[in-house]
Amino acid sequence: MKKEYDDQLTPEVREKMKKNLVYIGIFSIIMIFAGLTSAYLVSMGDTFWVKFDFPPAFYVSTVFLLLSSIVLEIGIRMGRKGSVPATKILIPFTFVLGLCFCWFQWKGYGQLVDRGAYATGKILVTQGRYGDFYQLKIDGKYMEVNANDYFLAGKRMTEAQKKDVSEFARQFEHVDSVIPKTIKGYGTKYVLLYKNEEVRHQDTVLITGDSTKLLYTDLRRLVDLAATLRDGRGDFFMKGEMGKDFHIFYKGKELEYINRDLYYNDGKLSPPLQLKINSSADTATSFLYLITILHFLHILATMIYMLRMSIRSFTGKLATHDYLAVRMGAIFWHFLGLLWGYLLLFLLFIH
Repeated sequence: MKKEYDDQLTPEVREKMKKNLVYIGIFSIIMIFAGLTSAYLVSMGDTFWVKFDFPPAFYVSTVFLLLSSIVLEIGIRMGRKGSVPATKILIPFTFVLGLCFCWFQWKGYGQLVDRGAYATGKILVTQGRYGDFYQLKIDGKYMEVNANDYFLAGKRMTEAQKKDVSEFARQFEHVDSVIPKTIKGYGTKYVLLYKNEEVRHQDTVLITGDSTKLLYTDLRRLVDLAATLRDGRGDFFMKGEMGKDFHIFYKGKELEYINRDLYYNDGKLSPPLQLKINSSADTATSFLYLITILHFLHILATMIYMLRMSIRSFTGKLATHDYLAVRMGAIFWHFLGLLWGYLLLFLLFIH
C-alpha cells in the first residue's frame, strides 16, 4: 500500500515530504545540542572547571567526516548524470570514511581515559589521598607525593618504579573483606605506615606498632589508597602536570598548586572553597563525553542508513526517483558534519 501511494505522488511532492521529515529531525537535534551547550556555559558559572587539550584523534576524525561529505556529494552528482559505476564506488566509499570517523572517535575516548579524564569522576583525589592516613617506605626510604609526581629520597620516581608500586598496591584492593596470607614484597622492600606507625602483616591480620589491629574503617582507607596507587594517581584524577597538561579554573580564573595546596586570587584556597572542590565532580569532562557521545550515536544511526544505501547502490535501485533516498540521507549526513564542526570549535575554545 505504501509503495502504491508513493508511486502516485509527483516527484515534487514526494521530495518536499521527504525533506520536511529530514528538516524536522535536524531541528530536533539542533534544539538538543543547543540545550546541552547552553547548560555547559551555565554550569561554568559557579563551579570548578577543568580544561585540557583535545585528543588528537578527534581532529583526525574530523578530516574523515569532511572527506566523507565531499565524496558523498560527488557520488550523488555523478549518479544523477547517469554514471552508475561511480555511485557503486563513491557511496560505499562514503560509508568506509564514516567508519574511519567512528574509529578515530573511539581512539579519542581512549586518549581521554589515558589522561585520567573519565566520563564520571572528581577533580581531586580525596578518598585514598596519599599521606592523609597512609605512607609507604620503599627500601627504607619514604615515598612522597606532590601533585601527580612520586618521589623517593627527594628524586622523582621512574615509570618503572611507579609501575612496581602499582603492582604492590593491587594486593590491597580487597583487604576490607579478605587480607591475603602473603603480600609480595611486604616487610622486605615495602612497608606501610598508618598515622606514622609501621603496619605489620601477620598471617591474615594487619596491626600497627602498638599491636592494635586495623579496624574496618582503617582497611577501607587502605583500599582507597590501593586504588589511587594502582592507577598512578597523585592529588588529581587528571594525569600530568597541573598548569601544563590540564588547568583548573574557578569563575574564570586559573588556580595554582603549590606543595599540595591550591591557590586562588594569589592566596591559599579558603576552607569553604576547599571543601567545595573536594566534593566537586569534573563537570567539564562529563559534558565533553555527553556532547560528543550523543553526536557519535547520531553518526552511528546514520551509518546504518548509509550501509543500506551502499548495498542498494549495487542493485541500481538508488536511481529510483532521481536518487531521492540518498539525497535525503546526504542532507542529514552533511548536517551532522556541520554539527560536529560547531561542537569541535565550541569545545576547543570553551573547554
